[in-house]
Amino acid sequence: MASFRPLHDRVVVKRVKEEEKTKGGIIIPDTAQEKPQEGEVIAVGPGARDEDGERIELDVKVGDKILFGKWSGTEVKIDGEELLIMKESDIMGVIEQKKAKKEAA
Repeated sequence: MASFRPLHDRVVVKRVKEEEKTKGGIIIPDTAQEKPQEGEVIAVGPGARDEDGERIELDVKVGDKILFGKWSGTEVKIDGEELLIMKESDIMGVIEQKKAKKEAA
């Protein structure tokens, strides 16, 4: 990505591709597919400021997998790549990957 830095509490998100087939094996054409509501954070702003001028850091970081609202954010194209810019408050949550448990040998 080009050097793009979001301001304040904004986040740049790349949508995660959804399956193009149903569980039954039916292929869904692009025109009938809904846009995914899951994405990966690729850039974050420095955070908003409170009334005292103190910076409030964001809870998300680059690389986080997130869920966001259906109509959240503004779609933009940067270097030919379709991305979303949204406020942190538009993010519903972070998808945490389960860590594989190491078994003692």
